[in-house]
Amino acid sequence: MGLDDKIDNKAEELKGKAKEATGKATDDERLEAEGKGDQAGANLKQAGEKVKDVFKG
Repeated sequence: MGLDDKIDNKAEELKGKAKEATGKATDDERLEAEGKGDQAGANLKQAGEKVKDVFKG
């Protein structure tokens, strides 16, 4: 996994956490769910990159 990919995925994960926290603080269930979805997407991308790394090395 390239460093740029790791940074992008981590940024997406943190953005999702921020959305989730904002949604919880404002009782906005849609925003909270969107944040959780962003985090799940970032985690899925990170897992896929790790699998690629295993087969490269």
